[in-house]
Amino acid sequence: MDDRLVRVLLVDDDEDDYILTRDLLSESKGAFFELEWVASYEQALGVIAQNQHDVYLLDYRLGEHNGLELLGKAIAAGCKEPIILLTGLGDHEIDIEAMKAGAADYLDKSQLRAPLLERSIRYAIERKRAEQKIREQAALLDVATDAILVRSLDNQILLWNKGAERLYGWKADEAFSQNADELLYNQTSPQLKEAQNLVALEGNWYGELHQITKNGREVIVESRWTLVPNAQDQPTSILVVNTDITEKKQLEAQFLRAQRLESIGTLAGGIAHDLNNVLAPILMAIQLLTLQHPDKKTQKWLKILETNAKRGADLVKQVVSFARGLEGERTIVQIRHIISEIKQIARETFPKSIIVSVDVPQDLGNVRGDATQLHQVLMNLCVNARDALPEGGTISISGENIYIDESYVRSNIDARIGPYVVITVSDTGMGIPPEVLERIFEPFFTTKELGKGTGLGLSTVMGIIQSHGGFVKVSSEIGQGTEFKVYLPVVAETKAQHLLDLDLPWGNGELVLVVDDEEAIRQITKTSLEAYKYKVLIASDGTEALALYAQNKKEISVVLMDMIMPKMSGSTAIWTLREIEPQVKIIAVSGLAPDEKLAEIAGLGVKQFLYKPYTVRELLKTLREVLNSD
Repeated sequence: MDDRLVRVLLVDDDEDDYILTRDLLSESKGAFFELEWVASYEQALGVIAQNQHDVYLLDYRLGEHNGLELLGKAIAAGCKEPIILLTGLGDHEIDIEAMKAGAADYLDKSQLRAPLLERSIRYAIERKRAEQKIREQAALLDVATDAILVRSLDNQILLWNKGAERLYGWKADEAFSQNADELLYNQTSPQLKEAQNLVALEGNWYGELHQITKNGREVIVESRWTLVPNAQDQPTSILVVNTDITEKKQLEAQFLRAQRLESIGTLAGGIAHDLNNVLAPILMAIQLLTLQHPDKKTQKWLKILETNAKRGADLVKQVVSFARGLEGERTIVQIRHIISEIKQIARETFPKSIIVSVDVPQDLGNVRGDATQLHQVLMNLCVNARDALPEGGTISISGENIYIDESYVRSNIDARIGPYVVITVSDTGMGIPPEVLERIFEPFFTTKELGKGTGLGLSTVMGIIQSHGGFVKVSSEIGQGTEFKVYLPVVAETKAQHLLDLDLPWGNGELVLVVDDEEAIRQITKTSLEAYKYKVLIASDGTEALALYAQNKKEISVVLMDMIMPKMSGSTAIWTLREIEPQVKIIAVSGLAPDEKLAEIAGLGVKQFLYKPYTVRELLKTLREVLNSD
């Protein structure tokens, strides 16, 4: 505390106590005190409400009322300055109650001396300033997009900022005092042990950690740990700053997997060439020997040789398909007709315990490709689905027209901007373990018994689809089944494509406010909407969105609101918008699974939800539904 004038309010119904306090403060050598005295509870309430003092001294005994009541009233009314309670001898229980209620200190009037009084006032004011500084620093931490937490040396969570709430899903009051290792990890990993050991030895650590969120989703973070000492340079806690790099690592994995498959494909192509050179003369020699040795025993052995040589030749053909995609005749192919053929084959040949369900729209787009190869792709996927259902179940085949835009391309390195047909083949089978899922497209990798699989089915699928300019996505969960999605670009400049474009709902000059903290998403959404005759305003956070809405309230027809943003969340922004205009039309947007956000947006009165990454078609359709609603 500096030497400026300190304004003190004393609330005491005894004038002698006022004179004593005045005299004690006048003895101060470190500060100048200006003392004001009020003698009643009612008068004190009015003076405290004016907020003109730096510290308040409240006597416990105030006629019909007491200082503890006044303390509670003052704090409830928003008093931010320190309050010291003055009590008599033997009032220790009251002192404890006062501290629990928010008092900065308590003093025994019978022991009151000038140094003690001055020291108590100084301490109370300095502590209040320190608390204010901590609150300001905590507010800055909440603005940060990174997850910031402080953990004690025995792993208890002491601080949990808004960034941590967004990343992990736990609110601060849920995480506080929890064991960080139990909350954020399924098991103790070598990296976590390394972090704990090195931060203790060297004072800091930097590296990657695999953690879990509240809903069980695994995230990868770039983590920085720093040991925090006290004034005596003794370690007291650990400051942890975590940056979510899950999407970045997924893209890296996609890139490395593509490189690995490309290298394997090149090698496989070379091997296939040499194997063909080996097998060709063998097959021709067998055919010559068959003519020269007509006896049954020789014919039997030659037949076995021929069958196995042909089987080898078929394997080579699949290797070539994987390596560079067999360049058959490319024509305009109607995918729905191929799916119809696959459905018929599956229903006739698969066990009756397996139900084959098909859902394909009549306007499913056409692609340019080899019908035989695409038939082989879908047949391979269906056979794998059948093998995953030894006790029966359901295989579902569906088709969908989508438009892949820039926001989707950013997180999928194989995708290109444009219209696609998506064919989904899913089963309700046993699922694929994560360690196997990483390798399923590698040639000759199989988990099937010897003689029941070559390990070339899915590698062939990948090779054919890539040669058609498409890509494949797979997701699986143990006990929940597997889903393959085959993406094929719709053939350009066809009648079907023009019909698809015309089917997209156009705007009529309506003004849309797009709110998202990602620059790329804001710009691609703005460009897409303007291309379909909408007018667009963009905001990077909730605060900017509120300002723009207030300025353009009469012109804005609908608000597209991201739910997770720094500074102000989408929920808070929506609530504030409804305070400004209860009838405002809002579309909520989030990268979290829809079922995690539906309850939240329903409580805000929002009826429509878009799941990132959304396509232009989904965006335009949702906009039109909202604009046409009552």
